[in-house]
Amino acid sequence: MTKIVVVDDESLLVDVLAFALEDEGYEVALAYHGKMALELILAAPPALVITDFMMPLMTGLELAQDLKARPEYQDLPIILVSGAQGALARRHPELFAKVFDKPYSLPDLLEQVLKLAGPA
Repeated sequence: MTKIVVVDDESLLVDVLAFALEDEGYEVALAYHGKMALELILAAPPALVITDFMMPLMTGLELAQDLKARPEYQDLPIILVSGAQGALARRHPELFAKVFDKPYSLPDLLEQVLKLAGPA
């Protein structure tokens, strides 16, 4: 089963996205800030990361920078979803495979998940 890590400090958004991904057949690991996500990813690498930008302890940008600095994670696709920092994230195409502004279209996001992570 294809594993995806979902990272957001808003638990309702994490739960909704996780439910949609699990409904598509993906295995989902949840994290509520960047440091928690980093620990999950290093322990069991996923096929894809979907992260918010603004979070406590470590932002989505800092998470992406940390991962992409590690040779074994340079090809790990990262989707950023952001309420306010989408423009900043789009200046870093080397870090983010796709950027979605909140509110985003769930069908569009799931289409990108399929393209980047492959089928469940």
